Amino acid sequence: MSRNLDMPIFDADNHMYETTDAFTKYLPAEYNQVVKYVEVNGRTKLAIKNVISDYIPNPTFNKVAQPGAQELEFKLKNPSSKTASKPGDLALIEPPKYITSPPAFFNPADRLELMNEQGIDRAMMWPTLASVLEERLVDDPVATHVVIHALNEWMYEHWSFCYEDRIFATPVITLAIVDEAIKELDFLIERGARVILIRPATVPDYNGRRRSFALPEFDPFWKRVEEAGILVGMHSSDDGYTRYTNDWNGLNGEFQPFAGRSLFSSIVGAEYRGIKDTVASIIGHGLANRFPNIRFLPVENGTAFVKPLMTTLKKLYAREPERFIEDPMVTWKRSIYVHPFVEEDVTGLIEAVGADNICFGSDYPHPEGMFDPITFIDEISDLTPEDQAKIMGGNLAKLMRIDPTSKIL
Repeated sequence: MSRNLDMPIFDADNHMYETTDAFTKYLPAEYNQVVKYVEVNGRTKLAIKNVISDYIPNPTFNKVAQPGAQELEFKLKNPSSKTASKPGDLALIEPPKYITSPPAFFNPADRLELMNEQGIDRAMMWPTLASVLEERLVDDPVATHVVIHALNEWMYEHWSFCYEDRIFATPVITLAIVDEAIKELDFLIERGARVILIRPATVPDYNGRRRSFALPEFDPFWKRVEEAGILVGMHSSDDGYTRYTNDWNGLNGEFQPFAGRSLFSSIVGAEYRGIKDTVASIIGHGLANRFPNIRFLPVENGTAFVKPLMTTLKKLYAREPERFIEDPMVTWKRSIYVHPFVEEDVTGLIEAVGADNICFGSDYPHPEGMFDPITFIDEISDLTPEDQAKIMGGNLAKLMRIDPTSKIL
């Protein structure tokens, strides 16, 4: 058992592992060749339009890395007063090479029991393999909508979108065809979705064109989002930026987050350009001003982009205020919420955006996430109890239209 804190804990970044029928169970027969599992040298791989993807090394998720493996390795090598275990914490262990995935990674009933053991009252539950889809179907907007709808039907059947008011699965919407996106949004709202997952990237169109989802052509969709009061989650995904780093590296191929990368690619990736450009577009293209009641929450994108982007916005506003509808910091603090990684400077982040715009997330059960999610509280121990409660769950509860003082455990 982990610690049980005296404040409601709402984890903004938990993950499900999809079963192998997640994309195919509800896929219409005429699209049954778009996504399939194939055997390659004795290993199961995902093939999209007959192109084998190594984006996720084991897309069956039967064997996975230990949750929080990277954090475990770091803490075991670098003990300190801040990272040392405290009474009630899970014991630090040398992570095995892999573990057999327990049922809690695949279904909500078992996951709820695990959350009870972890001291987590509520959690957003993001898909894992889903992030492979949009970039690999970039040349076929119709198929993208069809496959994502099939995934959402599976997610609703297996997880629901609001399981016992504690687990909130996050269905995906692709925006390639606006009318289809609106139809999908209505489908999800009717089934109780509180949050949607929009890829933080440009949107593919026909004939190879890409464009920002913040442009006015998408306003009919955003109008419906605002009317519904649904939260817009923007989880880290394959944003297509590999096509640029490929040019610099002299390579061709897909983004592989778990494969070795050149130092150049690591330097570029450390800037989190995808989410930085996405937030810049939400403000710069006026989406957050045309629809001021929409709330955007980037998840698992860290906050390294926040201060540099804010510096740029402040500088531009000082030079050319007439180009802005309002002070961009007013826009940001009304519309944009962020999720810091555990190793980031949360105190400095509060100075930049304020405690009201920050949400805790553990990335559990991924190896790059947290081994014992509740221990994030130690990273913000210098804050006031009020600010700690906001970050650990209160802010997200408000975004999800839940009483921020409602504690379950």
